[in-house]
Formats: sequence, C-alpha cells, structure tokens
Amino acid sequence: MTTTTNSTVLITGGNRGLGYETARRLAHLGWTVWLGARDPRLGADAVAKIRAEHPDADVRAVPLDVTSDESVRAAHATLAGSGTGLDVLVNNAGIGTSPKPPAETLPTDFLPVFGVNLLGPVRVTHAFLPLLRKSAAPRLVMVSSGLGSFAITAEPGLVEATMIDLVYPSSKAALNMVTTMYAKSLPDVRVTAVDPGYTATGLNGFSGPQTVTEGSDAIVEACTAADLSAGFISRHGPMPW
Repeated sequence: MTTTTNSTVLITGGNRGLGYETARRLAHLGWTVWLGARDPRLGADAVAKIRAEHPDADVRAVPLDVTSDESVRAAHATLAGSGTGLDVLVNNAGIGTSPKPPAETLPTDFLPVFGVNLLGPVRVTHAFLPLLRKSAAPRLVMVSSGLGSFAITAEPGLVEATMIDLVYPSSKAALNMVTTMYAKSLPDVRVTAVDPGYTATGLNGFSGPQTVTEGSDAIVEACTAADLSAGFISRHGPMPW
C-alpha cells in the first residue's frame, strides 16, 4: 500500500543511477521532485530527460554538494523559498572505493568516503530537518547498503560476505547507526535505512546484476509505503542491522 497524497521529495545525488531512477519514478507518481546534483549542468540534463518522458512532471534541479556547508545552505534557501515544502528527504549521494587489503589501508583512505557517505547525510539532514518537520508526514530515507550490516557481511554464501574492505562497508555501518539514532530522537519523523542491493551503477562499474529500477524499489517503498515493517529494508523485506 502506498501513500496517495501529493508529496515533495529532495533526492541528493539525483542526476544518475539510483538517485535518478528514484526521481524519475516519484515524478511519474505525481510528486514534486527536487533533484539535487553537485554539477548544475548534470542536474539540468537529468531534469530535461525526465520531462522529455513525462512533460507534466514537476521535477526541479537544485545544485547540491553534500560535502559543502555553503552549497547545502543555498539549496535549503531555494527549497524554503519555493513554497513546495518538503515531505521526504532521501540522502542518496554516495561514493565507492577501490578496495585495498586492510593491512594496506591508511587513515587518509577513509576521509573522502566518510565525507560523502556519512557526513554528507548528517550535513543535509541537519540543514533540512526544520523544513522537513513542517510536513504532516515527514520521512527521512538513508540509502545504505547490505555491506553496512554486521549480520549480512558475516553470513557465508552471501556476496556481501566476500568483500574485504575497511572503508566503504564501515561508512555504511556508521550511516546505519546514525539512522537508528535519528529514529530514536525524532519520533515525529519516519526514518528508514535502505539497502538497494547489488545494482548496476557507476558506483561499481555497472557490475551489479540488478537493474536501477530493481535497485530503487526499496527507496521508492521507503518514500511511499503507508506501512513499513522495519527500520532497515531491501526490496525483499526487512534487513538485519
């Protein structure tokens, strides 16, 4: 069951991959979509592509670099001044790594990945939370990964258990913990972490077996479902932390 009200969503990293597909699908459902993109040109191109498919879609580009306080403040000012409000914030922007053996990993290897995958969602959430909480039914969605699950990465036979890397999995594990703390402290906001699954995107060199539509299923569900069964979900159902 999905919500039927017209809603407004902001999606970070919305110009490609899972962010773009989520923006496209929600726009097709009649939502007002703010498509956040670090590069304004790429954001505008993504909006034009969605409108070419659905001319009536209310999709708007907003420059948004999740690593920049100034950029996030400017994006907030744009949304706050637009009159659209904000019902759902999707922290989707993320980057990957070229895994190194743990013994060869340096502290500096963590900085860019944690800067986007963990501090980015915290920065954006902090800035937009006052606007989000004005909604009658606010939602906060964190795009995480099964690689951030202690249970999944310890389960023999699962692809997540075969990846040995200190940086990316730990960034998503930290994001999961941040998600649980937001959920505990914000009882008026529905807070959900999402595992898209191994999806063919630029993050993994398009090696994943899932399509972006399959990968965005759980994100769209977290945005639209009237009832959610868990705080961490995939397209197949609840996920263990």
